[in-house]
Amino acid sequence: MSKDKKRTNSFVGNVLMLMISQIIIKLLGLIYRLAITNVKGFGDLGNGYYSAGYQVYAVLLIISSQGIPGAVSKLVSNKVAQGKYNEAHRIFKVSLWVFGIIGLIASLLLYFLSDFISMDILNVKDVTYVLKVLSPAIFFVCVSAVIRGYFAGLGTMKASSISQALEQFFNCVLTITFVYALVGKEPYVMAAGGNLSTTLAILISFSYLLLFYKTNIKKYKEESNDVVDTSKSATKKLSKIIIMTAIPLTVGSIISVVTTLIDTITVSNCIQIAYKNIFESKYLLEQEAMRLTGILSKVETIVNLPIAVNLSFYSALIPAITAAISKKDYESASKKISFSISTSLLIVLPCAIGFITLADPILKMLYPNASDGAHIFQIAAFTMIFVAINHTLQGSLFGLGKMYTPALALTCGSIVKIILNLILIRNPNINIYGAAVSSLICQVITFTIIYITLKRTIRFKMDKRNNLIKPIIASLLMGFVIILIQYIFKGVLGNSILTMISIIIGAIVYLFLVVILKILKKDEIYALPKGEKIYNMLVKLKLYKA
Repeated sequence: MSKDKKRTNSFVGNVLMLMISQIIIKLLGLIYRLAITNVKGFGDLGNGYYSAGYQVYAVLLIISSQGIPGAVSKLVSNKVAQGKYNEAHRIFKVSLWVFGIIGLIASLLLYFLSDFISMDILNVKDVTYVLKVLSPAIFFVCVSAVIRGYFAGLGTMKASSISQALEQFFNCVLTITFVYALVGKEPYVMAAGGNLSTTLAILISFSYLLLFYKTNIKKYKEESNDVVDTSKSATKKLSKIIIMTAIPLTVGSIISVVTTLIDTITVSNCIQIAYKNIFESKYLLEQEAMRLTGILSKVETIVNLPIAVNLSFYSALIPAITAAISKKDYESASKKISFSISTSLLIVLPCAIGFITLADPILKMLYPNASDGAHIFQIAAFTMIFVAINHTLQGSLFGLGKMYTPALALTCGSIVKIILNLILIRNPNINIYGAAVSSLICQVITFTIIYITLKRTIRFKMDKRNNLIKPIIASLLMGFVIILIQYIFKGVLGNSILTMISIIIGAIVYLFLVVILKILKKDEIYALPKGEKIYNMLVKLKLYKA
């Protein structure tokens, strides 16, 4: 096997491993959010309280799966590409100290500032319980992230994939257990119990990573003769490099949750201003703010599933492109970028159209006791396209050394979102829809800046006809078929059965159109797992030429 083919297989293999892991993670997340949202006495209100704390966890999850690991893997993969395994391990050890201290400080700050955050920032005092039970998680997230990043830099995503899936499994089981055990209590108490499970799940995942490190370090860390400077001045210099690498990566990595985080801070306050003349008491205002926050949160839970699949490219792109650039292999870097963007569009476009056409039926199927929010779901589905592509483009820029551009782009988009939130949500006629609209505009601005920068940094060929126009046509035709099925069988079949049938037939139609329209080229099919066998089968069916 040639080195190029081996590198391609390694990259695609890591993407596939992460993809499977992310699907499991998000499915488990969807399962327990469905379970607790439909619990009597929880609903959109409890979901709102849970979400206020969960957004802290969402940021932690993104930082632990992308931000810190991205920084560590970038630095480590650069040294590994040069054969300097001792220096790579030194980066790992210093990173443990740096992020361990940062994590500990952040945990203490969240615990002691939870009252201030809940009352003075979110303007809902009962959220403090949710924040306090989450505070210990930050330390373990930071340390775990370093271990994940180190092994990613060594060329394996096994530690990251398994540990995250394990974490989400226990989070799912414990959340459902704790919330059901607290049925009859106030919604914020049930929400706090649900978030306590997150901290415990992260602790379990951390224990696994420690075991993985001890049992696998010799397997992945090769022997090398490079001499490492361990003096105080060298350690300080390395610490500074690690932090300066991590800051833009960490800021940029929250691209998928920053809009929701802004909503968590602004929605509650703005909704209370919008409805101050409608609701008579502060308590009722807080309840309505949390209910609408809960609607946003349950919609985000669904749209994050396709985004999570796409995140596989982000995580695998950074070390892959960094290694290619270190060897001045610009052609390989360009191919990886083009392949990732093309595949991202193939994944996210049909999901968006499916969500838009089936928004109301999906919510009624998944949340029978709290099914409001179809129009918000549709706007979020369209936004999802830009979020997913932004992740892929951002991972490419990080690998190319453009560390600050994604953070700058995200900052510009976020400033616009904050301004729009403060204007739109305060209007009682627009209310929560303002948050959905501003999120879309935020991501479009971010995409524009990142894409222009990437095009100026490296030449990568994108076949617009095959990679954009044809997937859009296939997705729209799929959407038309779904609408037709809904129109013909609505009232004949139950909502849940009809929705599942629509999803399955829609997926089959889309895959059929991808093949018929020959959206994927021969080399792109070959890059897939078992790609050669798939292509030979398509040739036998006379769908592709030999």
